[in-house]
Amino acid sequence: MMMRRFYCTAGAGMEDLLADEVKHKLAATEVEQIPGRVFFCSNAHLHTVTQLKSAERLFLLLRKAAPISIPNNPAKAAVVVQQSIVGHADMWKQNVLTWTTLQGELHDRQHRGQKRKREEEDILNLDATATNSLSSNIQLGKDPPSFRVSCRCSGVIARSYTSQRLSRIIGMAIKEKLGWKVDLREPKLEVNVYLSDDHCIVGMPLLKHPLASRHYMKHNGLRSTIAWAMTSLCPKQLIDCVILDPMCGVGAVLLEAAQDCSSAVFLGMDIEISQLQKAAENVKAAGIEGRVHLIQCSAMEIPLNDGAVDAVLCDVPFGRKFSCSTDMATALPLLLKEMERVLRVGGHLVLLLSLQLSAQLKKIICKHNQHANSSDTQRVRTDPTNANNECTDTPENLMRYKSSSETPILITSLQAHKTHKVSLGSTDAFIHTFTKVQPEMCSH
Repeated sequence: MMMRRFYCTAGAGMEDLLADEVKHKLAATEVEQIPGRVFFCSNAHLHTVTQLKSAERLFLLLRKAAPISIPNNPAKAAVVVQQSIVGHADMWKQNVLTWTTLQGELHDRQHRGQKRKREEEDILNLDATATNSLSSNIQLGKDPPSFRVSCRCSGVIARSYTSQRLSRIIGMAIKEKLGWKVDLREPKLEVNVYLSDDHCIVGMPLLKHPLASRHYMKHNGLRSTIAWAMTSLCPKQLIDCVILDPMCGVGAVLLEAAQDCSSAVFLGMDIEISQLQKAAENVKAAGIEGRVHLIQCSAMEIPLNDGAVDAVLCDVPFGRKFSCSTDMATALPLLLKEMERVLRVGGHLVLLLSLQLSAQLKKIICKHNQHANSSDTQRVRTDPTNANNECTDTPENLMRYKSSSETPILITSLQAHKTHKVSLGSTDAFIHTFTKVQPEMCSH
């Protein structure tokens, strides 16, 4: 199969994870990353490419070039756009044919009898008839396709031009050069252009919806790419094990973990029955009812024996929904102690924590554990619309667990690994990873 050139957008800091994922899952070559984007070549079937978990959107790459300077004069700007962005008509013809071939791969998979959910069907840009018709018309040079341009710009260019104005200039240049028809509502093709002080990138989206929009998430919680990252950052692969999320909310972390840990059993706990009901609907939509067990309880009193689970993955509340930051800082030592109790020696703990709770964590663990690697910090960003944490342990529930003693709780059995910085919109946070060891090992 022919090599095709793709790129994906990614949250800031997710680029390394995405680059590793395309190499591992797609045997990709010529992998290159810049802030917010990863470029690669692959001959994998498009359906396989659409299974990437760390990417936001998927594009066929048309052009990746050095930055351009666009004059303020409209006539001169149009000439520069024609030369530097639009270029030769043959390049567009060949890439549109590649695009239609890729669309056909998705339809062929469906026709071979592999059932596709309705949500997955909706991600196709064209139906099979329209795709074949477009391909034939391109080859015969008749009935030009409709299109629209979506442009994003930053840096020097953004000081002189808005994205909307640049979209119009580029759209007019494509119309004049290629003879395509502008259709802003329901175009057959979409052209995406990204202009910055460092890059000029032109691509065509292959799917209508982002890869990050999981079809099995009926109720949204933590951004799916960040939930997946929590699993992928685990020190060791989780196989044939029991995984616990003691503050599961609607189950975003569990569902992402379940995609990669096919042989694991999952336990999701939350104190709010309404959250567990939404989690149950998500689990059903994902078709993993037999592997996920949901229990109503508090994370302060986990109804499991000591060392009962192999991994704990937890998005600890930031206090944004219930204004409980102070209470969470007070409760964190007890939360950690309970998570550590049910975790077996050799098991792994992955936590998503706010900056405040991360600072508190150092007082509980890192003061007596010098294995933390603070230099391996990476930046990860996600959609600000998903900044609220899922778990619903309210301040009232947490207040009753405040310690009556001034003696601090210190945990010496958790060996720290890498810490990854996360930005959830306007809120910063960290993903912390630990392995449980014998307490005496942490004193060396």
